[in-house]
Amino acid sequence: MHRQIAGTLTGRRTKWVVLAIGVIVLLTCAPYFNKLADVEVNDAGSWLPGSAESTRALHELDAFQDPDDIPTVVAYEKDSGLTPADLAALQRQADEFSGVDGVSGPVVGPIPSADGTAAQTLVTFNFGNNGWNSLPGAADDLRAIATLDGGQVYVTGRGGQAADQAAVFSGSDVRLLLATLGIVILILLFTYRSPILWLLPIFSSLVALAASNALVYQLAKHAGLTVNGQSAFILTVLVIGAGTDYALLLVARYREELRNHEDRHEAMGFALHRASPAIIASASTVAVGMLCLTLAEMNSTAGLGPVLAVGVVVTLVVMLTVLPALLVVCGRWVFWPSRPAFGSAEPTHAGVWSRVGSSISRHPRRVWVVTALVLATVSLGLLRLDASGLTTDDTFTHEVESVTGQHVLSEHQLTDTSSPVMVVAKADRADAVVEALQGVDGLGPPSRPVEKDGVVLVTAPLDAEASSPAAFDTVAEVRTAVHAVPGAGALVGGPSAIYADIQRASHRDDLVIAPLVLLVVLLILMLLLRALLSPVLLIATVVLSYGAALGISTLIFTEVYGYPTTDSAFPLFAFVFLVALGIDYNIFLMTRVREETPARGTRQGSLVALSTTGGVITSAGLVLAATFAMLGTLPLVFAREIGTAVAIGVLLDTLVVRSVLVTAINLDLGGRIWWPSALDRRPPVHPSEPAGDGREVPASL
Repeated sequence: MHRQIAGTLTGRRTKWVVLAIGVIVLLTCAPYFNKLADVEVNDAGSWLPGSAESTRALHELDAFQDPDDIPTVVAYEKDSGLTPADLAALQRQADEFSGVDGVSGPVVGPIPSADGTAAQTLVTFNFGNNGWNSLPGAADDLRAIATLDGGQVYVTGRGGQAADQAAVFSGSDVRLLLATLGIVILILLFTYRSPILWLLPIFSSLVALAASNALVYQLAKHAGLTVNGQSAFILTVLVIGAGTDYALLLVARYREELRNHEDRHEAMGFALHRASPAIIASASTVAVGMLCLTLAEMNSTAGLGPVLAVGVVVTLVVMLTVLPALLVVCGRWVFWPSRPAFGSAEPTHAGVWSRVGSSISRHPRRVWVVTALVLATVSLGLLRLDASGLTTDDTFTHEVESVTGQHVLSEHQLTDTSSPVMVVAKADRADAVVEALQGVDGLGPPSRPVEKDGVVLVTAPLDAEASSPAAFDTVAEVRTAVHAVPGAGALVGGPSAIYADIQRASHRDDLVIAPLVLLVVLLILMLLLRALLSPVLLIATVVLSYGAALGISTLIFTEVYGYPTTDSAFPLFAFVFLVALGIDYNIFLMTRVREETPARGTRQGSLVALSTTGGVITSAGLVLAATFAMLGTLPLVFAREIGTAVAIGVLLDTLVVRSVLVTAINLDLGGRIWWPSALDRRPPVHPSEPAGDGREVPASL
């Protein structure tokens, strides 16, 4: 049945129909490459679950402020001190700020520091729902006005930070796509050693990416799917990386079948029939693993899951339809200069992976025990992982203007009034709430209560930077203090409260989502391999690989990059990506082992599977690792951290776990890995002995 479907898709006439549909999809969806930014939601408040206290406080705050207001600070610094003429110039500039497009409400300042060498002016912007995209231009408008002879000027505060982040994401999708395509093309050229063949996977990947962007855009615009800059750039590398992986596996099997079948249409039918189960299982594992993220409390994490699942499913469809049609249309010449002629020998039977398998087969138990111990030892680096979150200082890989401006405010004891603690409570308990706030360390003087409809708002500036652990500690103390006021019904909000709730929700998601992903992947493996023991062993190897990858990554973060902490969502993201993607290579290997086992036995089948899939899986791992490493081209610490961890993990899965650890376990346990299946109930066959079907398979295979 599968072969009939495959033959239909790549028939002598239908191949042209499928290819035409692919071209139409690319041309129709190409404009969505740049439109995804139009539906992105990047403000921190929108990432939170409705149950978070800061989210509930936001709803109450709507009565006192426009939720689209973005306080922005213009910071001035002059080492020689601000003269009266300087302050007069700053006042004139403040008056000019009022005329800048998007400014809402009064401009406050300039407010000089106590030492007379710095000052700040508070400007509030309101661009409606388009604030994120408009802030970089608004910041430029402020810079065009703000000057200080002999001094420096910085746009900082919440608006400055948002403007810097928006500037980072602006155009980054195109740069990331070009960098990713560049590295993938280089790897494909090296892998195929063909000046033409690489074009087919790249074209198919672009079709998949265009269709994914278009579908995600429609879901975000009409179905309420949460999309942010983070999910958008991960979607790019995942679609290109996974798509190329699937292409490598299919092309390798097609090349193999071309040696066995004179008709290329028939060869593709067999290739799809034999390769598609592994590809479908791989994509299903990734997609279902990503959908587990929908159970996260964090809206940003919950939204990331469907975005990436859509990308993987679309990529799967394209790689099993458009790519086969392209390959059959082009024929054998596309492999030039190494055309796989009908009846020619398969070169993988004497390649490097055949020799690796032969080496492992001599002492398989010793190999897997030593390998597992080495991976476990490397995992000890996890003890240095600090996922307490990134402060504003740590968000970018280099210091940006808003961070420098924040330092200026801190050095001159100018409280950042753009990020206060905001407390809403019942009006009749206002005095008690103010009194409670006055007793909290790390908090400036509370404002006078503002009452509306029986509810009061009290704000107080923080001494610490809004996203720092010290600010989170202060928020916790504020909550303890105001919650203790009887009958106040107090809710604590503001930027620091939002960041603190993000951290709490992220830690909760770590504990809930990770076990669920493991369970789902385990069930898929059981269905695919129709066994219990081998799926459990494969899950154990991937978890061990995850620990080793994070252990190595943590040492790189702290000792090479100089990053003492990671984003609070980093452990979960790394876990989901490494487990869902890392298991792919085990699926590719083990499906081939299972295919070979009935004729050759498990041990011989494992050696044949390693020799025939070793090259393509290694290439696939290099592609995926390289694509995720391209996240390091973005000037964001989180992107560099997740890109580094996934790249290291994929390389470990490809070069160590799949090729050495899993193969050694297969050779050691033999047919027992299929328990309770009766797939291989014959006496164990040593790799150097004849296979059970009478054909001798040398250990060098």
